[in-house]
Amino acid sequence: MITVLILFGVLGGVGALLTITLLRRGSSRTETAEGILQEQEALRQAHHDRVSFGAGAVHNSVPTASDTYSRRGGRP
Repeated sequence: MITVLILFGVLGGVGALLTITLLRRGSSRTETAEGILQEQEALRQAHHDRVSFGAGAVHNSVPTASDTYSRRGGRP
């Protein structure tokens, strides 16, 4: 019983520490203009990657319309 209480106490302490740490960070993501430009470039690159490597771009069809899906027994 004491072990369970110690476990919950440790987990509660870690949760409180994480909450305090996140609240102290503030809501601003970047401090400088360079950081904002880097974030914008990262968002543009992520969008480009999602479009370039999506199922439509890679297979030129929806994933369930391929021959390999039919051969695996996925469709009756």
